[in-house]
Amino acid sequence: MTISERAKGIGARVEAFVRDIVVPYESDPRRDHHGAPTDELVYEMREKARAAGVLTPHILGDGDHLTQRETAHVLIRSGLSPLGPLACNTMAPDEGNMYLLGKVGSPDIRERFLAPLVEGRARSAFFMTEPAEEGGAGSDPSLMKTTCRRDGNHWVIDGRKAFITGADGASVGIVMAKDDSGGACMFLVDLPDPAIRIEHVPNTIDSSMPGGHATVLVDGLRVPADQMLGEAGEGFKYAQVRLSPARLSHCMRWLGCCIRAHEIASDYACRREAFGKQLVDHEGVGFMLAENMIDLKQAELMIDWCAGVLDTGSLGTVESSMAKVAVSEALMRIADRCVQMMGGTGVTDKTIVEQVFREVRAFRIYDGPTEVHKWSLAKKIKRDWRQNRAD
Repeated sequence: MTISERAKGIGARVEAFVRDIVVPYESDPRRDHHGAPTDELVYEMREKARAAGVLTPHILGDGDHLTQRETAHVLIRSGLSPLGPLACNTMAPDEGNMYLLGKVGSPDIRERFLAPLVEGRARSAFFMTEPAEEGGAGSDPSLMKTTCRRDGNHWVIDGRKAFITGADGASVGIVMAKDDSGGACMFLVDLPDPAIRIEHVPNTIDSSMPGGHATVLVDGLRVPADQMLGEAGEGFKYAQVRLSPARLSHCMRWLGCCIRAHEIASDYACRREAFGKQLVDHEGVGFMLAENMIDLKQAELMIDWCAGVLDTGSLGTVESSMAKVAVSEALMRIADRCVQMMGGTGVTDKTIVEQVFREVRAFRIYDGPTEVHKWSLAKKIKRDWRQNRAD
């Protein structure tokens, strides 16, 4: 893979910042009820990132976006700490939302809603997923039950959303709903809004994202018509613009975390002695470290391949599904081995290894569970088979 000197320079500065400035914050006690960093902690780190010139490093000063390959080089390094993407403003859902608004937003929307996100002075939330117990949209967005109807120069939105990452404390919301024709629409809203009420923020296995994953009631939300993102009925298309790069960005960030977990486990295995020799010299441990090296490299190459496809202008739907499955499953193996090699220490909060294990376990579900992506790929295989027989 060929990485530009521009991206190499940005990546080096990001890595130095994360290792030197962000890592010490991992023991900072400013956390919410289930261990996620508070906004006070996030914005303190962001001010230091701003001073170091590594805030929102994937979006350049003129508004231009790094290529996906360059973005991978940078975001992997921002992920060397679970706090790194928050500090550098490369974290989900903001990173994906910034990408979408930059691609689809009108000049007014970009000035009003995108600029504060790029500047790292606001957080955002993407309101798409709905409660499973109500049969709402999850991995299948066509099941969306949230509705929007035109009322003069406004749209009125009603519904419930679930697992809305960062909704608690967000200033910018992108709300997705179905119109009377069954097409999807997206709307930009200022938060908080009295018509958007957080009902519940569950404790979840992951704890890296401020605001958690809320269940939200949207009750008679009135949105000015000029705050619709793009055109009415095109929401599902816009979701695809966002989802493939966002899936890949998750892979980038969590690869960075697993690189760090592997470093910690390797150091432990080379220092710790048991049964007359260092752990690394026991074949069972040494082989796990070797398997980690292989999985890390395969994940890196899979990300680079998919990024290259996206850089051609393709939506990369198939490729991003393949990458999401391959990378998330590889990272799960890596994180699990790191915990196993470190024994009792690996399941404590003495290092970030146990958190990385929890975060990557959740990653196998969000942005599409592994099984959904495999099912989608199997459908493509069948379509291609039919097409080939027809030819």
